[in-house]
Amino acid sequence: MSGSRGSCDQVASKYTKRYSDEYKRDAIELVRSSGRTVTDVARQLGVSSESLRGWAKRAKAAEAQPPAAESPGSPAADAAELKRLRKLTVEQAKTIEIQKNDSFLREGERSVSAICRFIHAEKANFTTVLLCRVMKTARSTYYAWAAGIEARRMRRQADEALVHEITVIHLASRGTYGVPRVNAELRRLGRPVNRKRLARVMREHGIAGHTRRTGRRSLTKQDAGAAPAPDLIGRHFHADRPGQKIVGDITYIPTAEGWLYLAGWLDLATREVIGYSMADHHRADLVVDALDMAANMGRLDTGCVIHSDRGSEYTSSQLRRRISELGGRQSMGRTGICYDNAAAESFWAILKEEIGTRFWSDRATARAEIFAFIETFYNRRRLRKHIRWGYLTPHETRLRYQQGQALAA
Repeated sequence: MSGSRGSCDQVASKYTKRYSDEYKRDAIELVRSSGRTVTDVARQLGVSSESLRGWAKRAKAAEAQPPAAESPGSPAADAAELKRLRKLTVEQAKTIEIQKNDSFLREGERSVSAICRFIHAEKANFTTVLLCRVMKTARSTYYAWAAGIEARRMRRQADEALVHEITVIHLASRGTYGVPRVNAELRRLGRPVNRKRLARVMREHGIAGHTRRTGRRSLTKQDAGAAPAPDLIGRHFHADRPGQKIVGDITYIPTAEGWLYLAGWLDLATREVIGYSMADHHRADLVVDALDMAANMGRLDTGCVIHSDRGSEYTSSQLRRRISELGGRQSMGRTGICYDNAAAESFWAILKEEIGTRFWSDRATARAEIFAFIETFYNRRRLRKHIRWGYLTPHETRLRYQQGQALAA
């Protein structure tokens, strides 16, 4: 018997087993449905695990292949074409609707931000893919813009807070400060801001400083019979300490009652107005009164250079005598050369531009506003960039010099 069983096994091994396609499908389904491994199922069925794995692999590849195209004119091909055309028609209708809703498409090109804002507003009605296709914008561009929405919102809030601070400073400066002095004032308040950002915010909100006017009618009328003093300044409008060099000039202020004449003296070390006087005339008394104010305030040192133009008020014997009594030295620029007295001319330009009024109803009102401008704003609050100490007011500059002199002593 044993010999006959062995001979049967030898005969069976001579023949290759051939499994039908149905058998293979059922075997693969058994693997999928039972949740067992390929090796266990193969052992149970009596087939090799390699064969079962090959059947499963070929079946998976066959399933992944697209179905064979239907021949043209067949019902299935017609249905597929109809479906495609319907989808295309819907997309075209939505495209037309988007273009109708978006008015700026008809106004020419817009920035990427504007396009992304439109896509963001319309994505509740249309898909992002369709919107980006119609707007000819990459989806990655829109998604990058959308990711920065929160950062931009926080930046806008910070800019709004900065605008409030800038507005307060600008109003306090009588609307005269531009970017450099607003930036300096913010730093003095412990609020350093990038200069380019400050310029952008001020530009966006229409905040700007005043630009000085050019050209004016000259009041300088030389006394041909008077001998002018030498020019001890030589356009060197700097001084090592307060009270060493001062410059003076006269200007006129228009009012409904007539001209109001203003004479002033400016310290070249601090650019502080140390003496001034106003009247309805511009005789020598006017400049002498302004000089007396500077002397009474203790703003003149012995040997102080007192510089002016060659107007008759400054070449008068009355002023010469008063300068001699104060122990000063008189200096004059050339006739008709405004650059020889540029520091005083510059102050008049600042006053007339930054005081904010071009014409006054009467002399009393003009006098009061000029007094307030010089005493409460220009000398004590208006920033000016010092060559060594940066932005300071004229009053602060004088205190710095006094502190340095005290330490030196």
